[in-house]
Amino acid sequence: MRSTRTRTAATVAVLTLLLGTAPAVTAHAAPTAPRPSPTHPLTSETPRQIPLKGAVNVRDVGGYRTYDGERVRHGRVFRADALSKLTDGDVVKLAGLRLRTVVDFRVAEEVQYDGRDRLPAGLVATARPVTDNGLFRQLMTVIGSRDPVKQEEMLGGGRAEAFMRDVYRTFVTDATNRAQFGATLRDIAGGGAAAPLLYHCTSGKDRTGWTTYVLLRAVGVPERTAVEDYLTSNTFRAAYDAKLRETLRQTGMMQNPDLLVPLQEVRTGYLDAALAEVSRRYGSFGGYLTKGLGLDAGTLVELRRALVG
Repeated sequence: MRSTRTRTAATVAVLTLLLGTAPAVTAHAAPTAPRPSPTHPLTSETPRQIPLKGAVNVRDVGGYRTYDGERVRHGRVFRADALSKLTDGDVVKLAGLRLRTVVDFRVAEEVQYDGRDRLPAGLVATARPVTDNGLFRQLMTVIGSRDPVKQEEMLGGGRAEAFMRDVYRTFVTDATNRAQFGATLRDIAGGGAAAPLLYHCTSGKDRTGWTTYVLLRAVGVPERTAVEDYLTSNTFRAAYDAKLRETLRQTGMMQNPDLLVPLQEVRTGYLDAALAEVSRRYGSFGGYLTKGLGLDAGTLVELRRALVG
């Protein structure tokens, strides 16, 4: 077992990398490493999925190796899609995780449409809405129109991809969004009464995906691994999303439901849009953590201590 002194030195080393006082870990570390494709993520470290019937993208964030060879602990932080459609059996399984905190990133319209989380007795979700830049409203409008011309005009010709890039930029540019992400990371850093903690949005891929990417990098997980975890949403959501598109086709809601694919998937281009804003506004990923999210050095040390070992 490593001594406390060794662990502290490792924590300081990782923190030094993040805050840019050593060879920088910028928005794009390890430039020679290949980027995973959106449909075929690398599988060097397989995410631990929590299989449920009423949600498809629920995972334990633990298990990943850090730069110094430590490992993110299992059972401390979980990520998920919406929990409003859980079965009774799912709720029992969720209770087995012994969650103390659930953070819901959905905006009011999403909660109103999908319903509130179904959670074990005594557990109430903390609402921390992160704007989707109008994505949910746009989807309801474009699908509900049943008009293939309007749907093509709104989503075709690269417009859906461009919209998603804008959504990701707001994760960095919007002060309220930054406050919600920062508060969640501080909850995790605090451990104790807040842990284990689960955070989620509707699909568990964009707001939740960005939070997880930031969290993993903040505790010293290499960027390449954090990107792998981000892209894994495509694997876990593929069957559900394909079924939804087929239902829309069969019911006549959309002649070309494949227009929705860029909105249903996560892509490195979306992540890159957010990271470009990180570089432009804060100069480095460490600057985003401290200046953008308001996490001081002590909080970052506690975040790593809470998750890594």
